[in-house]
Amino acid sequence: MAALPSSSRRLAISGMSCAGCVAAVETALRSVPGVVEAHVNFAERTAQVSGAVATEPLIQAVQQAGYDAAELRNAAAEAERDAAEQAHYRRLVRNTLVAGALAAPLMIAEMAGWLPTLATGQGFWIVIGLLTLATMIYSGGHFFTGAWRQFQHHNANMDTLIALGTGAAWIYSMLVALWPASVPSLAQHAYFEAAVTIIALINLGSALESRARGKASAAISRLLGLQPKTARIVDGDQERDVPIETLQVGALIRVRPGEKIPVDGEIVSGHSTIDESMLTGEPLPVAKQTGDPVTGGSLNKTGSVVFRATRVGADTMLAQIIASVRQAQNSKPPIGRLADQVASVFVPAVLIVAVLTALAWFNFGPEPRIGFMLVTTLTVLIIACPCALGLATPISIMVGVGKAAEYGILIRDGEALQRVGQLTTVVLDKTGTVTTGRPTVTGIMARPGFSENEIFQQAAGLEAGSEHPLAQAILDAARERGLTLPTVERFEAIAGQGASGLVNGQALLVGNRRLLERQGIDVAPLQAEAERLAATGQTPIFVAVDGQPAGLLAVADPIKPDSVAAIRRLRDLGLRVVLLTGDHAATAQAIAAQVGITELHAEVLPTDKAAVIVQLQAQGEIVGMVGDGINDAPALAQADVGLAMGGGTDVAIESAGITLVRGSLQGIADAIALSRATVSNIRQNLFGAFIYNTLGIPLAAGVLYPMTGLLLNPMLAGAAMALSSFTVVSNANRLRRFQPGRV
Repeated sequence: MAALPSSSRRLAISGMSCAGCVAAVETALRSVPGVVEAHVNFAERTAQVSGAVATEPLIQAVQQAGYDAAELRNAAAEAERDAAEQAHYRRLVRNTLVAGALAAPLMIAEMAGWLPTLATGQGFWIVIGLLTLATMIYSGGHFFTGAWRQFQHHNANMDTLIALGTGAAWIYSMLVALWPASVPSLAQHAYFEAAVTIIALINLGSALESRARGKASAAISRLLGLQPKTARIVDGDQERDVPIETLQVGALIRVRPGEKIPVDGEIVSGHSTIDESMLTGEPLPVAKQTGDPVTGGSLNKTGSVVFRATRVGADTMLAQIIASVRQAQNSKPPIGRLADQVASVFVPAVLIVAVLTALAWFNFGPEPRIGFMLVTTLTVLIIACPCALGLATPISIMVGVGKAAEYGILIRDGEALQRVGQLTTVVLDKTGTVTTGRPTVTGIMARPGFSENEIFQQAAGLEAGSEHPLAQAILDAARERGLTLPTVERFEAIAGQGASGLVNGQALLVGNRRLLERQGIDVAPLQAEAERLAATGQTPIFVAVDGQPAGLLAVADPIKPDSVAAIRRLRDLGLRVVLLTGDHAATAQAIAAQVGITELHAEVLPTDKAAVIVQLQAQGEIVGMVGDGINDAPALAQADVGLAMGGGTDVAIESAGITLVRGSLQGIADAIALSRATVSNIRQNLFGAFIYNTLGIPLAAGVLYPMTGLLLNPMLAGAAMALSSFTVVSNANRLRRFQPGRV
């Protein structure tokens, strides 16, 4: 049988009730042959699995662990899952109302002293017990079935704690109601109202948490909502609307004012302004005309345009952004690993504490020992909340990564999100990063014996085989002048230096000073002019013909409009900013001076860029590298965090942990500020969850009783447990209001 290709699959996981379930599901998935990695997002109830494996074995592994799974392979499956989540929320609300309808009258009557004693109202209490049982089955049956399923798989989770606590309370109360004389008079008390109130409160807490989790994933919902369901294709003289799933590359599509662009493409007729803010974070609409690219999900504001589809389905930028956001939301940063380790043993530890509590009160407690033992054990089981621990990290990651996407920042994983906030040094490539990456030829200088047009035409012919941005500038200028490009033989691109070849039978060299010096050509006749150009921020390109220096081409790459402000923001954040470029030293110095950078490394070969990163790391710096070209890929991979400009090459983007879709340096400061806010939010959640459980469980066990004579009411414990998870999710949702401070 042929091996399956490696791929990534996303599963919806049902049946998880606490963080302890995460470890069980991940272990089950990772045990499947072919799985390379598996991450479970408890906040979203999904799993991201990568490896050469089919879907069916994954689902079977999850089912054998006591849960259920379904693949989320398309928009229809996502919509089905969202509908199931909504139905689950409505069911939780119904459960709360039904349980509350019995719990509220019982609590009021108990507090008012209207209820008969067990001795005088045995029939009344038996009826109440049966009503409580029916309510527990209807409103809390999922706790008991979940606990039983986990027991069958030799596991325990939050359902186990709730089922044991409320089940023990009901059984004890029913036994006392049937045979009150079987226990001492002081212990003759029923806890039906406590059991049903706890069921009501926990359902209420789960409903609030479910609603808040829906808000946390709002970023994905907004991204999904950007893509229209249909597209108007142009077929000759006819136009018709078709489902977007049927679009093919090359299709002609008309978009009218106010409509969303369905897929990526290139305008073939018309002009308009297009709002790309939801994809790039850029608030101003962008003018587009024939030949310009358009991105699926953006909004056509004014004119009507026809464009040719270039990328459809999963290949569009919007689809890739959604996939990237989901991948990051399912990942785990280092800060969350401690919580995972604690959560994996939390429920067994609580069960042990509950047993010890019961033994302590039964053997050393005052009368009625059985009553005290039941209340404290029940309270320990109910107050413990592994959910808060399990939600602390993933819910903040979900909101933080989604918020980053709104600002045009795509974060590959949780580790990159955490690490970018710890950076101490940011290294910036020059071309396409600090500058626009769209250089233009600003002048030509020919030595005596050579004509400007001749050396320019030959240089353009040679550069036709190069992919360097400076080569593209020369080609664009040649086309504008209407020059015919000569045929080139023996073309060779020399990394970090330029190119060589035979043009019209003459040996031609076009590149930097090092290229000519390597061939033993004297650059002195060109040096003074080259230095003058470099001092003004222009890049001198040397041209040599048949071993003789022939002239210079001057190329200027404008600085991006917001580079100065962005670099000032980075310095204000306490970061060391370094410029790293293969360009001429004087040119690099001029650019650095214009943007306010004092530390730079110029004339660095592509193979040596990573070495500069290593040197900085050896100094104890946590380094972020920002670049956009193939030559930046090794440095991006070497850096603690690689940040790729969105307009850069695929290789650079694949090598980076963060992609700045907008292509602005402001995105670096935004990413750092958002990282720090998200990690701070995670710490708050973890601190709250740890403190809650660390203080709550001993209080529930009665540690204060010998000093104060007070015990924690089981119903208060249920309320605290229900609100703890909601508090964590609500705190994470504060990140949705985050706005980075722009300069």
